Amino acid sequence: MAGNSQRRGAMRKAGTKKGAVVGSGGQRSKGLEGKGPTPKAKERTGHPAQRKANAAAARQEQQQKRQKKAANSAETVAGRNPVVECLRAGVPATALYVAIGIDTDERVAESIKLAGNRGISVLEVARGELDRITAGAMHQGLGLQVPPFEYSHPDELLRQAHDSGEPPLLVALDGVTDPRNLGAVVRSAAAFGAQGVLLPQRRSASMTAVAWRTSAGTAAKMPIAIATNLTRTLKDWASEGLMVIGLDADATISVDELELATGPLVVVVGSEGRGLSRLVRETCDQTVSIPMAAGVESLNASVAAGVVLAEVARRRRVAGRI
Repeated sequence: MAGNSQRRGAMRKAGTKKGAVVGSGGQRSKGLEGKGPTPKAKERTGHPAQRKANAAAARQEQQQKRQKKAANSAETVAGRNPVVECLRAGVPATALYVAIGIDTDERVAESIKLAGNRGISVLEVARGELDRITAGAMHQGLGLQVPPFEYSHPDELLRQAHDSGEPPLLVALDGVTDPRNLGAVVRSAAAFGAQGVLLPQRRSASMTAVAWRTSAGTAAKMPIAIATNLTRTLKDWASEGLMVIGLDADATISVDELELATGPLVVVVGSEGRGLSRLVRETCDQTVSIPMAAGVESLNASVAAGVVLAEVARRRRVAGRI
Protein backbone atom coordinates (compact mmCIF):
# COMPACT_ATOMS: atom_id res chain seq x y z
CA MET A 1 0.00 0.00 0.00
CA ALA A 2 1.36 3.40 -0.92
CA GLY A 3 3.02 5.17 1.96
CA ASN A 4 3.55 1.98 3.95
CA SER A 5 6.91 1.05 2.49
CA GLN A 6 9.37 -0.21 5.11
CA ARG A 7 12.43 0.33 2.95
CA ARG A 8 15.27 2.33 4.47
CA GLY A 9 14.71 6.04 3.94
CA ALA A 10 11.08 5.64 2.95
CA MET A 11 9.77 6.40 6.45
CA ARG A 12 10.21 9.76 8.19
CA LYS A 13 11.75 9.33 11.61
CA ALA A 14 9.76 10.42 14.65
CA GLY A 15 10.31 14.04 15.60
CA THR A 16 11.41 15.15 12.11
CA LYS A 17 8.08 16.71 11.19
CA LYS A 18 8.57 20.13 9.71
CA GLY A 19 7.67 23.11 11.85
CA ALA A 20 7.65 23.62 15.58
CA VAL A 21 6.53 20.56 17.45
CA VAL A 22 7.40 21.60 21.03
CA GLY A 23 7.36 25.05 22.58
CA SER A 24 10.71 26.67 23.55
CA GLY A 25 9.49 27.19 27.10
CA GLY A 26 11.22 30.56 27.26
CA GLN A 27 14.66 29.08 26.57
CA ARG A 28 15.09 31.27 23.52
CA SER A 29 14.81 34.47 25.59
CA LYS A 30 17.33 33.13 28.13
CA GLY A 31 19.71 32.46 25.29
CA LEU A 32 19.75 36.16 24.57
CA GLU A 33 20.92 37.05 28.10
CA GLY A 34 24.59 38.04 28.65
CA LYS A 35 27.00 35.51 30.19
CA GLY A 36 29.13 38.03 32.05
CA PRO A 37 32.66 39.22 31.28
CA THR A 38 34.84 37.07 29.09
CA PRO A 39 37.26 34.99 31.24
CA LYS A 40 40.96 35.59 30.88
CA ALA A 41 42.64 33.45 28.29
CA LYS A 42 44.50 31.38 30.89
CA GLU A 43 41.19 30.64 32.64
CA ARG A 44 39.42 29.28 29.55
CA THR A 45 39.33 25.50 29.38
CA GLY A 46 41.39 24.22 26.50
CA HIS A 47 42.77 27.63 25.58
CA PRO A 48 46.50 27.61 24.61
CA ALA A 49 47.20 30.21 27.30
CA GLN A 50 45.63 27.96 29.93
CA ARG A 51 47.67 24.96 28.78
CA LYS A 52 50.82 27.09 28.92
CA ALA A 53 49.99 28.33 32.44
CA ASN A 54 49.26 24.78 33.64
CA ALA A 55 52.54 23.54 32.18
CA ALA A 56 54.46 26.35 33.92
CA ALA A 57 52.78 25.55 37.25
CA ALA A 58 53.61 21.86 36.83
CA ARG A 59 57.26 22.66 36.09
CA GLN A 60 57.49 24.88 39.18
CA GLU A 61 55.94 22.15 41.34
CA GLN A 62 58.41 19.59 40.02
CA GLN A 63 61.31 21.95 40.66
CA GLN A 64 60.16 22.51 44.25
CA LYS A 65 59.89 18.76 44.76
CA ARG A 66 63.41 18.23 43.39
CA GLN A 67 64.79 20.97 45.64
CA LYS A 68 63.06 19.48 48.68
CA LYS A 69 64.30 16.01 47.80
CA ALA A 70 67.85 17.29 47.30
CA ALA A 71 67.75 19.09 50.65
CA ASN A 72 66.66 15.93 52.45
CA SER A 73 68.77 13.42 50.55
CA ALA A 74 72.31 12.25 51.03
CA GLU A 75 75.18 13.95 49.23
CA THR A 76 77.80 12.02 47.26
CA VAL A 77 81.35 13.35 47.24
CA ALA A 78 83.18 12.38 44.05
CA GLY A 79 86.91 12.19 43.30
CA ARG A 80 89.90 10.66 44.99
CA ASN A 81 91.24 13.80 46.68
CA PRO A 82 87.84 15.04 47.97
CA VAL A 83 86.93 11.58 49.27
CA VAL A 84 90.15 10.96 51.16
CA GLU A 85 90.12 14.51 52.58
CA CYS A 86 86.55 14.03 53.85
CA LEU A 87 87.52 10.76 55.51
CA ARG A 88 90.60 12.33 57.09
CA ALA A 89 88.47 15.18 58.46
CA GLY A 90 86.01 12.77 60.03
CA VAL A 91 83.08 13.77 57.84
CA PRO A 92 80.18 11.41 58.71
CA ALA A 93 79.55 8.98 55.87
CA THR A 94 77.37 5.96 55.26
CA ALA A 95 79.07 4.28 52.29
CA LEU A 96 82.25 4.35 50.22
CA TYR A 97 81.71 3.38 46.58
CA VAL A 98 84.68 1.91 44.73
CA ALA A 99 84.50 1.21 41.00
CA ILE A 100 85.25 -2.37 39.98
CA GLY A 101 88.69 -2.68 38.35
CA ILE A 102 89.90 0.69 39.63
CA ASP A 103 93.62 1.48 39.39
CA THR A 104 94.62 1.55 43.06
CA ASP A 105 96.93 4.29 44.34
CA GLU A 106 97.73 5.55 47.85
CA ARG A 107 94.56 7.70 47.98
CA VAL A 108 92.32 4.74 47.16
CA ALA A 109 94.10 2.51 49.65
CA GLU A 110 93.90 5.14 52.39
CA SER A 111 90.21 5.79 51.69
CA ILE A 112 89.37 2.09 51.98
CA LYS A 113 91.43 1.78 55.16
CA LEU A 114 89.87 4.87 56.81
CA ALA A 115 86.36 3.75 55.86
CA GLY A 116 86.99 0.28 57.26
CA ASN A 117 88.38 1.65 60.52
CA ARG A 118 85.26 3.80 60.99
CA GLY A 119 82.82 1.03 60.12
CA ILE A 120 81.71 2.66 56.86
CA SER A 121 80.41 0.20 54.27
CA VAL A 122 82.79 -0.25 51.31
CA LEU A 123 80.81 -1.21 48.20
CA GLU A 124 82.24 -2.28 44.86
CA VAL A 125 80.04 -1.08 42.00
CA ALA A 126 80.27 -0.99 38.22
CA ARG A 127 81.66 2.21 36.76
CA GLY A 128 78.35 2.93 35.08
CA GLU A 129 76.52 2.61 38.38
CA LEU A 130 79.02 4.99 40.00
CA ASP A 131 78.40 7.45 37.16
CA ARG A 132 74.71 7.36 38.06
CA ILE A 133 75.31 7.70 41.81
CA THR A 134 77.58 10.73 41.36
CA ALA A 135 75.32 12.30 38.69
CA GLY A 136 78.06 12.15 36.07
CA ALA A 137 80.73 13.89 38.16
CA MET A 138 84.46 13.20 37.67
CA HIS A 139 84.67 10.51 40.37
CA GLN A 140 87.96 8.77 39.40
CA GLY A 141 86.47 5.53 40.70
CA LEU A 142 85.60 6.77 44.22
CA GLY A 143 82.42 8.15 45.74
CA LEU A 144 81.52 8.84 49.36
CA GLN A 145 77.90 9.04 50.50
CA VAL A 146 77.35 11.70 53.18
CA PRO A 147 74.02 11.94 55.06
CA PRO A 148 72.19 15.27 55.46
CA PHE A 149 73.53 17.48 58.25
CA GLU A 150 71.39 17.59 61.40
CA TYR A 151 70.80 21.22 62.34
CA SER A 152 69.79 22.53 65.74
CA HIS A 153 66.99 25.01 66.45
CA PRO A 154 68.04 28.61 67.29
CA ASP A 155 66.35 28.32 70.70
CA GLU A 156 68.36 25.16 71.41
CA LEU A 157 71.53 26.98 70.38
CA LEU A 158 70.82 29.78 72.86
CA ARG A 159 69.96 27.32 75.64
CA GLN A 160 73.21 25.41 75.16
CA ALA A 161 75.17 28.68 75.18
CA HIS A 162 73.60 29.68 78.51
CA ASP A 163 74.26 26.21 79.94
CA SER A 164 77.94 26.22 78.93
CA GLY A 165 79.05 28.01 82.11
CA GLU A 166 80.70 30.76 80.05
CA PRO A 167 79.23 34.03 78.75
CA PRO A 168 77.33 33.13 75.57
CA LEU A 169 79.31 33.66 72.38
CA LEU A 170 77.46 32.87 69.15
CA VAL A 171 78.32 33.53 65.51
CA ALA A 172 75.73 34.43 62.87
CA LEU A 173 76.39 34.54 59.14
CA ASP A 174 74.56 36.91 56.81
CA GLY A 175 74.83 36.12 53.10
CA VAL A 176 77.91 33.86 53.24
CA THR A 177 77.30 31.51 50.31
CA ASP A 178 80.68 29.76 49.94
CA PRO A 179 80.69 26.44 51.87
CA ARG A 180 84.45 26.72 52.32
CA ASN A 181 83.97 30.03 54.12
CA LEU A 182 81.28 28.45 56.25
CA GLY A 183 83.55 25.56 57.17
CA ALA A 184 86.38 27.94 58.06
CA VAL A 185 84.06 30.05 60.25
CA VAL A 186 82.90 26.92 62.08
CA ARG A 187 86.54 25.98 62.67
CA SER A 188 87.37 29.47 64.03
CA ALA A 189 84.24 29.46 66.20
CA ALA A 190 85.31 26.18 67.78
CA ALA A 191 88.90 27.37 68.23
CA PHE A 192 87.95 30.58 70.05
CA GLY A 193 85.24 29.28 72.36
CA ALA A 194 81.98 30.04 70.56
CA GLN A 195 79.07 27.80 71.49
CA GLY A 196 77.28 27.75 68.14
CA VAL A 197 76.82 29.11 64.62
CA LEU A 198 73.59 30.47 63.14
CA LEU A 199 72.76 30.40 59.41
CA PRO A 200 69.89 32.10 57.61
CA GLN A 201 67.53 29.84 55.69
CA ARG A 202 67.97 31.77 52.44
CA ARG A 203 71.05 33.03 50.60
CA SER A 204 73.46 30.99 52.67
CA ALA A 205 75.84 28.10 52.30
CA SER A 206 74.81 24.90 54.05
CA MET A 207 76.80 22.19 55.77
CA THR A 208 77.77 20.19 52.72
CA ALA A 209 80.70 17.81 52.60
CA VAL A 210 82.88 20.70 51.39
CA ALA A 211 82.01 22.72 54.50
CA TRP A 212 82.57 19.65 56.67
CA ARG A 213 85.99 19.11 55.14
CA THR A 214 87.02 22.77 55.58
CA SER A 215 85.93 22.71 59.21
CA ALA A 216 88.50 19.93 59.78
CA GLY A 217 85.93 17.87 61.65
CA THR A 218 84.99 20.59 64.18
CA ALA A 219 81.45 20.63 62.77
CA ALA A 220 80.90 17.36 64.63
CA LYS A 221 81.23 19.26 67.93
CA MET A 222 79.81 22.68 66.99
CA PRO A 223 76.00 23.08 67.07
CA ILE A 224 74.74 24.80 63.93
CA ALA A 225 71.21 26.17 63.60
CA ILE A 226 69.12 27.64 60.78
CA ALA A 227 66.99 30.75 61.28
CA THR A 228 63.87 31.15 59.19
CA ASN A 229 64.26 34.91 59.65
CA LEU A 230 67.76 36.00 60.71
CA THR A 231 66.73 39.50 61.79
CA ARG A 232 63.90 38.23 63.98
CA THR A 233 66.14 35.61 65.60
CA LEU A 234 68.80 38.23 66.39
CA LYS A 235 66.12 40.43 67.99
CA ASP A 236 64.93 37.46 70.05
CA TRP A 237 68.46 36.81 71.25
CA ALA A 238 68.91 40.49 72.06
CA SER A 239 65.78 40.34 74.22
CA GLU A 240 67.46 37.48 76.12
CA GLY A 241 70.36 39.74 77.08
CA LEU A 242 72.87 39.14 74.27
CA MET A 243 74.56 42.11 72.59
CA VAL A 244 74.66 41.94 68.79
CA ILE A 245 77.74 43.26 67.00
CA GLY A 246 78.26 43.25 63.25
CA LEU A 247 81.44 43.37 61.18
CA ASP A 248 81.31 46.44 58.94
CA ALA A 249 84.19 48.05 57.07
CA ASP A 250 82.57 51.50 57.51
CA ALA A 251 82.08 51.20 61.29
CA THR A 252 83.56 53.95 63.43
CA ILE A 253 84.53 51.56 66.24
CA SER A 254 87.58 49.36 65.77
CA VAL A 255 87.79 45.79 67.00
CA ASP A 256 90.56 47.10 69.29
CA GLU A 257 87.85 49.04 71.16
CA LEU A 258 85.42 46.13 71.49
CA GLU A 259 84.47 46.51 75.15
CA LEU A 260 81.39 44.32 74.73
CA ALA A 261 83.60 41.27 74.20
CA THR A 262 83.44 39.98 77.77
CA GLY A 263 79.63 39.89 77.98
CA PRO A 264 77.00 37.73 76.24
CA LEU A 265 77.65 38.32 72.56
CA VAL A 266 76.54 37.53 69.02
CA VAL A 267 79.07 38.24 66.27
CA VAL A 268 77.42 38.75 62.87
CA VAL A 269 79.58 38.27 59.77
CA GLY A 270 78.39 39.43 56.34
CA SER A 271 79.52 38.43 52.88
CA GLU A 272 82.82 39.72 51.52
CA GLY A 273 81.11 41.44 48.60
CA ARG A 274 78.18 43.35 50.10
CA GLY A 275 78.77 42.98 53.83
CA LEU A 276 75.79 43.06 56.17
CA SER A 277 72.28 43.46 54.81
CA ARG A 278 70.42 46.64 55.78
CA LEU A 279 67.96 45.02 58.21
CA VAL A 280 70.67 43.02 59.94
CA ARG A 281 72.90 46.10 60.27
CA GLU A 282 70.01 48.04 61.84
CA THR A 283 69.48 45.18 64.31
CA CYS A 284 73.08 45.30 65.55
CA ASP A 285 73.78 47.12 68.82
CA GLN A 286 77.20 48.01 67.52
CA THR A 287 79.23 47.62 64.33
CA VAL A 288 83.00 47.20 64.37
CA SER A 289 85.73 47.31 61.77
CA ILE A 290 89.11 45.62 61.49
CA PRO A 291 92.13 47.95 61.07
CA MET A 292 94.01 47.09 57.87
CA ALA A 293 96.95 48.41 55.92
CA ALA A 294 96.33 50.96 53.20
CA GLY A 295 95.31 49.49 49.87
CA VAL A 296 93.44 46.49 51.33
CA GLU A 297 89.68 46.95 51.04
CA SER A 298 88.31 43.86 52.74
CA LEU A 299 89.03 40.45 54.21
CA ASN A 300 87.57 37.09 53.41
CA ALA A 301 84.49 36.50 55.59
CA SER A 302 86.06 33.57 57.41
CA VAL A 303 89.31 35.46 58.03
CA ALA A 304 87.41 38.47 59.38
CA ALA A 305 85.42 36.21 61.68
CA GLY A 306 88.62 34.61 62.95
CA VAL A 307 90.21 38.01 63.72
CA VAL A 308 87.23 39.24 65.74
CA LEU A 309 86.70 35.95 67.57
CA ALA A 310 90.40 35.85 68.48
CA GLU A 311 90.12 39.36 69.96
CA VAL A 312 86.99 38.36 71.90
CA ALA A 313 88.80 35.30 73.29
CA ARG A 314 91.83 37.42 74.23
CA ARG A 315 89.74 39.97 76.10
CA ARG A 316 87.90 37.22 77.95
CA ARG A 317 91.18 35.60 79.01
CA VAL A 318 92.47 38.93 80.31
CA ALA A 319 89.23 39.62 82.16
CA GLY A 320 89.39 36.18 83.74
CA ARG A 321 92.87 36.87 85.14
CA ILE A 322 91.91 40.17 86.73
